[in-house]
Amino acid sequence: MRISLAQLDSRLGEIDANIEVAQEAVATAVGESADLVVFPELFLSGYSVGEVDADLSMRPDDPRIQKLASSAGEMGLSIGFVEAGPPGPHTYNSTAYYESGRLVHVHRKLYLPQYSPFEERNHFTPGPRLRAFDAMPDTRMAVLCCNDAWQPQLPFLATQDGAQILLVPAASSQSSFPERYDSHQYWHDITRFYGRMFQLFVVFVNRVGVEGRFCFWGGSHVVDPWGNVLAEAMQDQEQVLSLDIDLAEVRRRRRQVPLVKEARLGLIQREITRLLDEGGDL
Repeated sequence: MRISLAQLDSRLGEIDANIEVAQEAVATAVGESADLVVFPELFLSGYSVGEVDADLSMRPDDPRIQKLASSAGEMGLSIGFVEAGPPGPHTYNSTAYYESGRLVHVHRKLYLPQYSPFEERNHFTPGPRLRAFDAMPDTRMAVLCCNDAWQPQLPFLATQDGAQILLVPAASSQSSFPERYDSHQYWHDITRFYGRMFQLFVVFVNRVGVEGRFCFWGGSHVVDPWGNVLAEAMQDQEQVLSLDIDLAEVRRRRRQVPLVKEARLGLIQREITRLLDEGGDL
């Protein structure tokens, strides 16, 4: 499988302009015979949606996204946007996956950061579920959107649901809070750990550019089932990075060291039930 990581800047509130940029990246990925192109979190809207008066929400079947997905041909397309939920007050920080121009899956971000300088819980509703999904032949993926990946129970669940690839679209910026926080190092620690322990490929795609108080640093990369970084994009520069991966390595790794088949889901269910009974839910 050939994957293109679309590490690009996004213009806050300018959906049509961002669609045009995405169209160019899709054309580049098609030209490089990619099977999958992955864009960052909230790419179509920009990140700081609370600073825009206009309604930036879209449905996954919005004609603009559908046109973009169709232009990708048979290639898979993963892209982040503000999703208008079913009738009611909810909007979601969502990532949609299309293949052959058809909507296959929508992931609604589950863990919304609400600590300085992030205010996502003010603007979005947490997603209700995590599901792996079938993509191109003999491939199963799951999406963890940025802060979702800081919750290790989620890649565990995705792996038990059959995921061979974790897509991690992000809008990660470097800030002075908290103290001693190096965003680049944290993400490398997280993605390499998940690759090694859950024995799958991790595809981390981050934004670049400056948006108000946020400085998005890039560093998009792919980790293999042994925890090795296969390729990494430059920091602070736009780049469409393409590389090949071999999904047979997931099966090979899981046969050599059978970690993920020892989940003991019944044990975990019992202990979670106990914790819930003791008041462990928020």
